[in-house]
Amino acid sequence: MTQRIPRRLTDRERTLWAQVTRALTPLQRRPPSVEPTPPPVPPSEPPQPPRRAAPVAPRRSPAAADPKPAPVPRLDRRLTQRLARGRIALDARIDLHGLTQAEAFAQLTAFLRRARRDGARIVLVITGKGAIGESDGSPRGVLRRQVPLWLSASGLHQDVIAFAPAHAEHGGSGALYVRLRRAPR
Repeated sequence: MTQRIPRRLTDRERTLWAQVTRALTPLQRRPPSVEPTPPPVPPSEPPQPPRRAAPVAPRRSPAAADPKPAPVPRLDRRLTQRLARGRIALDARIDLHGLTQAEAFAQLTAFLRRARRDGARIVLVITGKGAIGESDGSPRGVLRRQVPLWLSASGLHQDVIAFAPAHAEHGGSGALYVRLRRAPR
């Protein structure tokens, strides 16, 4: 591997850089604030809860979000192996390549609801592996990172029992097996 030698700046680039650095003001560092700690409670007396009037249930607006649902568990290893070996067939698949996050979320939501309604039990969601950014080398697989979050945290958790990365035959780390709940009767 050859070592790359950095090129020298031109006079115009040096002048431009000097103008940029002159226009900047350094940030002022603040000393860390030290807040006093409360005195320790003696071990002989258990802490008493504060006394209040009769509790009043807070009003909940209809738009208030439900509490955060529990995370969706991963598929068990045995089921994943049977899927990879072709012993269990996939009921449906969706490919989210080339979609924006908003488009992908809308299509994924509609697909999962439709698949569940049609009686599908295990589906394949293809997100793609993403590419490596040219400028900074950071991963760009936005859907690859977002879809698992959507499956466990959004309104989709009511349709999904579990999910896991797919086997290489089905897309590897660029795809997910998703197990759906049975449709309500």
